[in-house]
Amino acid sequence: MMWLNWRQFRVQALVGAGALAIIAAYLLYYGADVRDGYDVYQAGCQGAADCAQARSQFRSAYENTLLFLAAGLGLIPAVIGTFWGAPLIARELENGTHRLVWNQSVTRPRWLLSKVLLVGLAAMILTGASAALLTWAAHPFDEVVKNEFSTFVFGARNIAPIGYAALAFTLGTIAGLLLRRTLPAMAVTLVLFLAFQFFFPNVVRPSLMPPDKATLPMTAQAINEAQNLGSIGGGPVINGVKVPGAPDAWIASTSPLRTSDGKTLDGAKFNNCINTPPKTGASGTFGDAAVCLEKLDLHVDVRYHPASRYWAFQWLETSIYLALSGLLTAFGLWRIRRRVS
Repeated sequence: MMWLNWRQFRVQALVGAGALAIIAAYLLYYGADVRDGYDVYQAGCQGAADCAQARSQFRSAYENTLLFLAAGLGLIPAVIGTFWGAPLIARELENGTHRLVWNQSVTRPRWLLSKVLLVGLAAMILTGASAALLTWAAHPFDEVVKNEFSTFVFGARNIAPIGYAALAFTLGTIAGLLLRRTLPAMAVTLVLFLAFQFFFPNVVRPSLMPPDKATLPMTAQAINEAQNLGSIGGGPVINGVKVPGAPDAWIASTSPLRTSDGKTLDGAKFNNCINTPPKTGASGTFGDAAVCLEKLDLHVDVRYHPASRYWAFQWLETSIYLALSGLLTAFGLWRIRRRVS
């Protein structure tokens, strides 16, 4: 049975091996380039001001490419689910070739399980190897930038992509088993997996562990250290704040800017500070606007996870994806035994 499955899968396996070879060659080259840039960063980091400038230059040189690579790695499980998982059973059912196997001594669950194990393991190896290569290539950058909890970065490093590949593949396989048509199964797999990949990190991941809470006074310095001020509609919000004592923490949520009595800052006052602040000659990212806001005695309430929880989140998320993959496989074994003819 495994020999027959290998014969059917060998073309996809060769394509996957070729793709992995190309990915490895590029990431080995790019990882060496990142390390050269890291050496330049260290050489230029002689004082606080010099370090800030060197860090900014190092980040701008590699950030966009690494984000692009992370997004590309994030598509690998989706492609596997669509082109390996969805046709795996749907093509057999569509063409009627499943009857040939079922008329032999192989039971339906064993037939399905052997296919899932062989191709699923290949999917996890391909994705896991790609993630390991990208993790290695980006390691110096991640050490400097400390942005490992961002959505794209978290999902493209270490072990989490292995769980993504397992779920995408089994989702595609079960979609093919239920729909019995290859193209509809491919479309459904792609849409469902991408939707789940958007839903999980934004809704589920922040709640996997109870977050710590803190109230942060919005001094001019704290405001200037943030990433941005205001919302698309001009609301009094601030993003990218730092938690004192835990500068590398993952900020799960940040309240709007609040006054000392706990009320949300009036939008008109916020806009006045942003658009027409009193001239003080202050420096920093937001300059006079930060000084103006500081005088309003503001604070924000944040929920955050310390950087020390990173591996706990990696293991939890990977376990959840593998568990969902196992449940889908169990459902497929039940379904093929009782409902598929």
